[in-house]
Amino acid sequence: EIAALTVSHFVYLFFIRFVTRNSRPNIVLLMADDLGVGDLGCYGNTSVSTPNIDRLASEGVMLTQHLAAASVCTPSRAAFLTGRYPVRSGMASPNNMYRDVTWLGGSGGLPSNETTFAKMLQHRGYRTGIIGKWHLGMSCASRGDHCAHPLNHGFNFFYGMPLGLLGDCGASSWPEVHRRLRIQLWVTSAVLATLPFLLLVPRLARWFSVPWTLVAASGFLAALFFLSWFSSYGFVRRWNCIIMRDHDIVQQPAEEARASGLMLREALAFIDRHKRGPFLLFLSFLHVHTPLPTRGNFVGRSKFGAYGDNVEELDWMVGKVLAALDRERLTNQTLVYFTSDNGGRLEAREGSAHAGGWNGVYRGGSGTGGLEGGVRVPGIFRWPTVLEAGRVIEEPTSLMDLLPTLSHVGGGILPQDRVIDGRNLMPLLEGRVQRSDHEFLFHYCGIFLHSVRWHQRDCNTVWKAHYITPHGSPEGVDACHGSGVCACSGDVTHHDPPLLFDISRDPAESRPLSSENEALFEAVLSKMAAAVREHRASITPVPLQLSAFNALWKPWLQPCCGAAFPFCGCSREDA
Repeated sequence: EIAALTVSHFVYLFFIRFVTRNSRPNIVLLMADDLGVGDLGCYGNTSVSTPNIDRLASEGVMLTQHLAAASVCTPSRAAFLTGRYPVRSGMASPNNMYRDVTWLGGSGGLPSNETTFAKMLQHRGYRTGIIGKWHLGMSCASRGDHCAHPLNHGFNFFYGMPLGLLGDCGASSWPEVHRRLRIQLWVTSAVLATLPFLLLVPRLARWFSVPWTLVAASGFLAALFFLSWFSSYGFVRRWNCIIMRDHDIVQQPAEEARASGLMLREALAFIDRHKRGPFLLFLSFLHVHTPLPTRGNFVGRSKFGAYGDNVEELDWMVGKVLAALDRERLTNQTLVYFTSDNGGRLEAREGSAHAGGWNGVYRGGSGTGGLEGGVRVPGIFRWPTVLEAGRVIEEPTSLMDLLPTLSHVGGGILPQDRVIDGRNLMPLLEGRVQRSDHEFLFHYCGIFLHSVRWHQRDCNTVWKAHYITPHGSPEGVDACHGSGVCACSGDVTHHDPPLLFDISRDPAESRPLSSENEALFEAVLSKMAAAVREHRASITPVPLQLSAFNALWKPWLQPCCGAAFPFCGCSREDA
């Protein structure tokens, strides 16, 4: 009788596993903003409590060499959605000033001819929604065309901040957007404003007569210069910090203290509306970007100040989503994925306190090109009865892998008219193969190739070569505290020969190799140079979405609610 029960139980489990694997799951994608890989308990943090994300890792598969395609938000998220390096879609910047989409009133954004995993799954009958941060552009030629809006890229529903949270979104927070430039503009404006008064001195002192037309002209030019930049930089919170529901603005400016609670409410409502599935929910958290708005119970709760409090609130929100799946009995039919768009930001400050993440042993952080701390991110997959709980995979994987992976599990068809750089992760996640399909991964900073990673096929060695590294400030640190973000070109170091590291033995990139201490030095660099040539030959020129012209604020493209532009402002959202 016991043997019969055992056999029946085995048959039942096999049947459940077979049915689950061969049915289309619901998909919940959870992405944090600027979360360091070392900020989570499951990745070794002991000062911040993250029980819900840790539970997700213990019940699923954890990736320890999971990599973003860029170390800043916009290009990383473009690559995540399309499965392609951002340089292929034009979502990589040719300049240091506009690394991300900077203004909602800019004209650059994710091109409409790009295929996202949302568009692919939408065609297969999924109800698709994105809640939270977008940061991939809005309009192209007119205020309402919304050419780069989420609803134009395969999402049925959007609720969130089309740019995301910025330091400028806090009414009393320190400015973030082009901070150094704004200081220079204020100083220049002050100098120009004194010019008319200086011209009056000779006239009032009766030394010589200065024409009134010259005094008036200098005053006019000073006022014109001031208005030319203050009309944008003076109203960053009102122009960039807005909340939209589909195509409609519901808050301008956003109440940053309430924003994350509203996002969670909408995420839980989306699950409830579409629980009969299949659905795709991309919950793109506003956490843990400055200004770190954290609600009552979490303030002062962690051992790591305001940033740690914000991480713990993020973990609580993840727990609420997982609890909703449990409550609706959707857990076994839902693939859940957790990650961050890039590494923690080392330059982030709130007053005198550090307000950015911890990237573990890895050098650099958000914005530092190809340094490991900027591109290595958490990666957790959970799909009960399909993925073995508690597995840890150390193979190189990428955020770009989501598109082919979701195509596989959701029954989508990959585009055949373009290069897809991501790889289907399911064989690796299920344990059917032991090696990643990625032999080479390329780490860009804007349009500039900074480093290359080679995972040798015949062994477990992972080599990494840096062709360019940013100059830190102050000297000797892997961050740029002076400018707020490191440069991709100009203020950088070009390495010839490249800096070579064995990442599998030296993940901290602290011991550069040379021909004197590594017998394979020349052979490895030669192999990587050939891979770079082949990769570059596969790239087709496309319009640069983050060019200086596209990035500039354009009043005629600025989203606006309430009164006519420029008197924008509304609050149509219930508590």
